[in-house]
Amino acid sequence: MITLNKDAEPINSMPGVIRRTLATGKSMMICEFTFEANTAIPIHSHPHEQVGYVVEGHVEMDIGGQKIALLKGDSYYAPSNVPHGAKMFKPTIIVDSFSPPREDYR
Repeated sequence: MITLNKDAEPINSMPGVIRRTLATGKSMMICEFTFEANTAIPIHSHPHEQVGYVVEGHVEMDIGGQKIALLKGDSYYAPSNVPHGAKMFKPTIIVDSFSPPREDYR
């Protein structure tokens, strides 16, 4: 399956956050998130493993209580059920993969 970014429906998932679900398979999913500056994602957890790549911007990730600033080209891993959240310091684009796919993002 091929998904062109222009064809992926933009979803306002919360104020300052736009999600595009790009491709989904049986055991994984990839999504693009566009964040406005000063957007915060509250600490949360889910049963999905999450791997992310910072395409553009500046974000502080908090994964299991460990906070680290990430810039363009950096990546991260949030294990299943581990609390995590983020704060964007400037406009940021992140591409996340989830396994298994998040049903709420289909």
